[in-house]
Amino acid sequence: MAGYGINSMLKEGHKHFSGLDEAVLKNIDACKQLSTITRTSLGPNGMNKMVINHLDKLFVTNDAATIVSELEVQHPAAKLLVLAGKAQQEEIGDGANLTISFAGELLQNAEELIRMGLHPSEIISGYTKAIDKTIEILESLIEKGSETMDVRNKEEVVSRMKAAVASKQFGQENILCPLIADACIQVCPKNPMNFNVDNVRIAKLQGGGLRNSTIVQGMVLKGDASGSIKRVEKAKIAVFVGGVDTSATETKGTVLIHSAEQLENYAKTEEAKVEELIKSVADSGAKVIVSGAAVGEMALHFCERYKLMVLKISSKFELRRFCRTTGCIALLKLSPPSPDDLGYADSISVEEIGGARVTVVKNEEGGNSVATVLLRGSTDSILDDLERAVDDGVNTYKAMCRDSRIVPGAAATEIELAKQLKEFSFKEIGLDQYAIKKFAESFEMVPKTLAENAGLNSMEIISSLYAEHAAGNSKVGIDLEEGVCKDVTSLDIWDLHVTKFFALKYAADAVCTVLRVDQIIMAKQAGGPRRDQAPAGAGMDED
Repeated sequence: MAGYGINSMLKEGHKHFSGLDEAVLKNIDACKQLSTITRTSLGPNGMNKMVINHLDKLFVTNDAATIVSELEVQHPAAKLLVLAGKAQQEEIGDGANLTISFAGELLQNAEELIRMGLHPSEIISGYTKAIDKTIEILESLIEKGSETMDVRNKEEVVSRMKAAVASKQFGQENILCPLIADACIQVCPKNPMNFNVDNVRIAKLQGGGLRNSTIVQGMVLKGDASGSIKRVEKAKIAVFVGGVDTSATETKGTVLIHSAEQLENYAKTEEAKVEELIKSVADSGAKVIVSGAAVGEMALHFCERYKLMVLKISSKFELRRFCRTTGCIALLKLSPPSPDDLGYADSISVEEIGGARVTVVKNEEGGNSVATVLLRGSTDSILDDLERAVDDGVNTYKAMCRDSRIVPGAAATEIELAKQLKEFSFKEIGLDQYAIKKFAESFEMVPKTLAENAGLNSMEIISSLYAEHAAGNSKVGIDLEEGVCKDVTSLDIWDLHVTKFFALKYAADAVCTVLRVDQIIMAKQAGGPRRDQAPAGAGMDED
């Protein structure tokens, strides 16, 4: 006998939730849990999270994008917030935390409204009005004169980048920002709009401290040069993708050898062939051979004889970047290179940094296409975290190349938005006004969280911020070091307008999507028994 109602329609084993209590509030709850995780790591004093993923890799970081992508979020509604955070990370590279935490706060306020008796669609229409108004107000808060900037002026770049880097590595931003700015400015093309993030590479080497970090114009390859030649200057370079080795014949062939002389001759012809090839490379003017796969013993021997330096780059992507740095064309077959295929580097040398041998490829005169930030630190997890900070800095540079407008940082913008939105909500009639008011209150989450993470009294801070803003000082934010409210122009904390714009927009969109759901219907999961739940005794005979 089949069940009745919806059970008779769907296959057995499905789950079905509907209505406010089951679907909407459960969804909101899941999203709140997610934003509780990210919220404590918002801002410069944010706490670190220790995440161990399914492969037992340890992450110690306060970068929200990394945290949520490593947590395998199962709940479909919380996944929406994760996607919003990822979209922000890909679009701007910073502000993923603001997106997720703000969305969580909006949903929490929506829950209060639902409990008061508002219908989700009224909340959605209020939130939509609020986000449009927010974007309008945000335009008015842009600092005058920041529309134009010279992307090659280091000071201007650093002042815009500082906030993004400080939120990941507080206290180190004065060391990191100049490094990142230098690297970005070096590889910035004539038209800054075409800036490519991939051109700033990061090499992480254990040992030393952050202060030993440097910047190399060119590439840093981990690994030593094969062979005894460790340094060449002003060298031409030939790149072979397939490896430098004696190649087997393409078809299978058998060679019948009758006597010892024939065997010797056979080996000699093979040697002569390799020698001829290496000689032709040396004659073309190349001093360096880069191989994408293994380098045979015999080939290495002849490279030594003709004084060629041999590098091995096994990663395809590294090989492509190497070709981009040096301007060479990778050859698929082992054949004598034509002069056009050769690349050029000012110097290639093997250096020892903190016990690790690296090959440094410098190209300072020719148009700089790649720069590398060499990060030094004591442990792997510190280096990974530094790498994330540098990534954020580079992405911020890319964003400011497109749109350099800035708004006050340190929660000054958020409080101003909250103040103006509240005033806007009083003018509204209808039930939307409650939703708009809650939207305005959600902005308080930023100064509140910043203050709480720094160990300050959040209530005092928020009330004094409101007092200052009501008096018309719209650029007053929190100085976290002294725990007082100050004008951000004196602190020099600025956020990019695009970062705020997209973070708030994505958050509001995700929230409206979550609120629009009123039923969840989950089919039974496909597939047989799970691999990790194999019955006892199974697989015994699979020795």
